[in-house]
Amino acid sequence: MTDPRSPSGPRSRGFEAVLIIVYALFALSATARSLVQMGRDFSFAPVAYVLSLLAALTYIAVAVALVRRGRRSPLAVVLCLIELVGVLAVGTLSVLEPALLADDTVWSGYGQGYGYVPLLLPIVALVYIVLGRRARRAEPAEPAAAR
Repeated sequence: MTDPRSPSGPRSRGFEAVLIIVYALFALSATARSLVQMGRDFSFAPVAYVLSLLAALTYIAVAVALVRRGRRSPLAVVLCLIELVGVLAVGTLSVLEPALLADDTVWSGYGQGYGYVPLLLPIVALVYIVLGRRARRAEPAEPAAAR
């Protein structure tokens, strides 16, 4: 029987479920934002609108990776790193050269329009994944008879 306090027990899956829900909500909001922006007037700020769509696709991919494999997903780590680099790059670009984007994206100003959650989300996800892996490595091996 699984110990509820272990990293693979139900207690740790609760935070993972919250993380998945937040990613799913951001996937929905970023997708809606990018589609509305593109449908309204794509020629006004194509770079910004494509970046919003890229953010949406990233959130979708991370949510799917976490649903499928949880913190064991190597793909989730890679996607969260890509997401973090994207937020930092677009955030910095939007601060240093705001005219280049012409309109806000999900990641503009490091996610300022979304309460900086786009900046914090990949960091929280990466910390969760790394700490979970360390805790799992630190657990004593389970005897074959107990499995």
